[in-house]
Amino acid sequence: MTATVPARPYHDVDISSAAFWRLPFEQRDSSFAQLRREAPVSWHPPMEVPGLPPEVHGEPGFWALVRAREIAFASENHELFSSDSHRYWGVSFRPRDPKPAPTFLEMDPPEHKRYRRIMSGAFTPRAVRRLSEKIEQRAEEIVERVIGAGEIDFVREVASKLPMLTVADMLGVPGSLAEEFAEAGDKAMGANDPAIAGDADPQQFFQDQLVILREIGLELIRERRANPRDDLATALALADFDGRHLTDDEIESVMLLLSVAGNDTTKQTTSHTVVQLWRNPDQKAWLTEDFEGRIDRSIEEFVRHASPVIEFARTATQDVEIAGQVIPAGDKVVLFYASANRDDAEYEDPDRFDLTRPPHPHAGFGGGGVHYCLGNHLGRAQLKALFRQLLTKLPNMEVGEPEPLVSEFIHGIRRLPVRIP
Repeated sequence: MTATVPARPYHDVDISSAAFWRLPFEQRDSSFAQLRREAPVSWHPPMEVPGLPPEVHGEPGFWALVRAREIAFASENHELFSSDSHRYWGVSFRPRDPKPAPTFLEMDPPEHKRYRRIMSGAFTPRAVRRLSEKIEQRAEEIVERVIGAGEIDFVREVASKLPMLTVADMLGVPGSLAEEFAEAGDKAMGANDPAIAGDADPQQFFQDQLVILREIGLELIRERRANPRDDLATALALADFDGRHLTDDEIESVMLLLSVAGNDTTKQTTSHTVVQLWRNPDQKAWLTEDFEGRIDRSIEEFVRHASPVIEFARTATQDVEIAGQVIPAGDKVVLFYASANRDDAEYEDPDRFDLTRPPHPHAGFGGGGVHYCLGNHLGRAQLKALFRQLLTKLPNMEVGEPEPLVSEFIHGIRRLPVRIP
């Protein structure tokens, strides 16, 4: 699609350059804080993608929503702010050419509802309760395996394990393929980080990971059509869309969604929270004193402070005024959830990690509406199980300096050195 560039100039706060997204989170948030104060709805050049110039991708720019109230409004009004990648720009902040097959995140109702309904049975509170015993067992095994291990990478050896295994359990991915499945999802999200992709072209590196996810997904779906079981893969394999099954491209997009949404977000919340708990021993002590009574409340602060998903994009379907600014129909709009979670109009001293913070809605699982995170109950269950084990069995773990992931989408820690006596 094409759009007409509005007459107003681009805002002079840089949140579009590749260099900006290589800065530490705290430095980036100082730019978002300025926008929250001065220009909560602002127009910017398209995100810079090396090797993909604007004359190829065709995007003139985007509107940045950076405060909680505007992000909630856009999230709750999908008819005004569309996720549809067939008619509009889709959900990617990063310009793309060509666009991959859309996931149900890039659909509006009623199509979005049909896909969500197929998958939702695996993510209800009741389904999560059925999984809880397995989640607790996995968490215990993961933590006990590293007791006395000395120096390790916490992200690789602990934080990434439980979400990876849980998604594999839900889908029915064979144990022999579970690690390959999760690793491909991790690498896809880190395709723009030279420490992960090396010298490879980021676009090609991303496509290589999609091939792995596609092959695992197609093999799994073929097997379930022949031998149905009680798992998510069977629900996907037998799904009926007006008399047809999911296409191979649709299966690929679902595999990407599950490997990333089901793995990376929980992994990153775990990693960031370990850093904060060990840097703030008063908070760690407060939670440990009454873990069962305080963990549910604490998890909301874990997710708010970590803000593992930085942003998602939408498209204005008609001229719409928000915070005094008219956004023309057809323009891309980016919802910066991590900025909403640092909004001082919503949170006192928002940079502080504070488990005693009064309950208040956050944007860690999205801003609400039809695209609110389907796996939020599952993520909370995993965090509860894992931190029960960590605080009980690794209280004297020494936590080093995290190495950040370079990404405009995932607020991630690539590596976290720890020493476990």
